[in-house]
Amino acid sequence: MEHVGFIFDHIEPLLRDYGIAAVVVILGLESLGLPLPGETVLIFASILTARGRISLEYLILFAWLAAVIGDNIGYLIGRLLGRRLLLKYGGRIGLNAQRFEKIEATFRRFGALTVAAARFVAGLRQLNGVIAGILGMHWAKFLFFNALGGAIWVSVWVLGVHYLSRYVADAWMVAHDIGYIGAALALLVLAGGALYLFRRTPNPGATSPGTPPAKKG
Repeated sequence: MEHVGFIFDHIEPLLRDYGIAAVVVILGLESLGLPLPGETVLIFASILTARGRISLEYLILFAWLAAVIGDNIGYLIGRLLGRRLLLKYGGRIGLNAQRFEKIEATFRRFGALTVAAARFVAGLRQLNGVIAGILGMHWAKFLFFNALGGAIWVSVWVLGVHYLSRYVADAWMVAHDIGYIGAALALLVLAGGALYLFRRTPNPGATSPGTPPAKKG
């Protein structure tokens, strides 16, 4: 509940006042390794597209660019500063040695596929570029898989939440139009149908009429 309260108290005013610019800044900074609620911001912005307050096309484009550019800056930081220096100051962004080793092991095991899938995993999403830079992954390979993963991530959340929000809004309007009486009648019909199907379903343990019981022995 506190997380929901944080969304409405802080994120909603940012999106209302600054729109896509707020999404770009938060996603970009999150991609640098900062513990920001980038995914939550993206989901909330997607809801606003369904309400017509933010452009759907611009949100997809600029959210993708922010994610890719932020990760590439993180890649550059990891490549220039290296493992030792990041571990020294990584505690400020929640990157301790144990966490770093787990993420590093994941990258070594799955390689470039980790870059594409990292957007959907908290922790990997924030440190994706930084770790890839530290491990010396080829930049062209990182850029390709990072852009691919970012495109899938943005599309899934923005389009999924956008159309789901519109569906829920349409359903609410229908319920509002038919009123409480219509909704009650619909529930009664559904309940009656379910009861009918339940009674029609045969009981596996029961014998049908006219069937003699099985002989013992």
